[in-house]
Amino acid sequence: MLRPASPEIAESRFSHSADTLQQLARDVLAHAAGHGASACEVDVSTGFGQSVTVRCGEVETIEYNRDKGISVSVYLGQRKGHASTSDFSSRAVRETVEAALNIARFTAADPCAGLAEAGLLATDVGSRPDLDLYHPWLLSVEEAVELAGRCEQAAFAVSPEVSNSEGATVSLQEGQFVSANSLGFMGGYPSSRHYLSCSVIAGKNENMQRDDWYATARDPLAIGSAESIGKRAAQRALSRLGARKIRTCKVPVIFEAPLAASLIGNFVHAVSGGSLYRKTSFLVDSLGKRVFSRKMNVSERPHLPRGLASGYFDSDGVATHDREVISGGCLQGYFLSTYSARKLGMQTTGNAGGCHNLIVQPGKRDLSGLLRKMGRGLLVTELLGHGVNYVTGDYSRGAAGFWIEGGKIAHPVEGITIAGNLRDMFRNVAAVGNDVLVRGSKQVGSILIEQMKVAGD
Repeated sequence: MLRPASPEIAESRFSHSADTLQQLARDVLAHAAGHGASACEVDVSTGFGQSVTVRCGEVETIEYNRDKGISVSVYLGQRKGHASTSDFSSRAVRETVEAALNIARFTAADPCAGLAEAGLLATDVGSRPDLDLYHPWLLSVEEAVELAGRCEQAAFAVSPEVSNSEGATVSLQEGQFVSANSLGFMGGYPSSRHYLSCSVIAGKNENMQRDDWYATARDPLAIGSAESIGKRAAQRALSRLGARKIRTCKVPVIFEAPLAASLIGNFVHAVSGGSLYRKTSFLVDSLGKRVFSRKMNVSERPHLPRGLASGYFDSDGVATHDREVISGGCLQGYFLSTYSARKLGMQTTGNAGGCHNLIVQPGKRDLSGLLRKMGRGLLVTELLGHGVNYVTGDYSRGAAGFWIEGGKIAHPVEGITIAGNLRDMFRNVAAVGNDVLVRGSKQVGSILIEQMKVAGD
């Protein structure tokens, strides 16, 4: 794996320095105050990326992106206006602020609008340890092509039955931002996120299956070898050959770790402020109540070094804190922004913009151990469609995976639907695996649900 650049080299990779972003933020705040805004908040960002895809040994795409932007929200009392621009010139900055002010003048007052309370803002970020979120990757196009090629070739080398490829992709994304508001808050930092993926097709004629694998990290050194990712993608595609339907039944279901994160995402959506104050969630008024199996414990850890969802403050500038979200199955806290908290008559939890490194406490079993515990049932490795009704909790998704007999894989399965209700599914979590896969803001192993309906033939 190629080594990343040093921070000194990386500073020159952005089109604007951190000092420039800070000055732009100050200019926005000053112009807003000078034109009558009672409050203002601004985000200034710049970033770039490079993505290379190799398919069947040939370069398929080379993409670059270089982005920058200023996002301004102004308040005239409790009337809010918002505008944005990608032009950093002084004239564009002034016009953007004035556009936001004009919008505010014609907007109805909202009693919940406004900046977060000053005492909740992250004012001590500069004195805290670096979260180590920025690891630039000095990767030329030629090196990226070679890396993607090795990844894909490793997949083809697994078996002659790996007959085609959808490509291997190497992507690097780097950016930096500054957030500020008229209460004196200003904070920001550079960050990076890189990934390497491979997707291949196994079999031929009517018996063809595709699958993929990828790894993502702040630090490219943590991604793993190109060969291991290509090999994993090929093995997964090959394992699905000969897939068939099964008869409709009610059985235990295991969500493989990459999919278990989506179940945690369903939970987060259901207990987030917007869903709660609109009363469009099956978990309205669930604070302090048992919503999961007693086996479930979920923590939020915003300050993990190199965490994919780490940060000392949220999108409102509110300081983030470690907390327990689920303890023994009971809900200890919602996910609230400043606005949604006010709508609910509560205090923000520092989750404007989303959750921060949710960690589901793993159990003692790996995936093989969960299969043995289940005995007979379904291991789901792919989900299709978006059949989730958050008002009722009804859950129905197309799926593929493996039928399990005697605690072992019997054969691959496709063309089925799994159905249940999230309220029951959460309460019937029988076990959580220790096969934790970190790909985003939710860190969780495979999850075993006691029973779901599986619709097949």
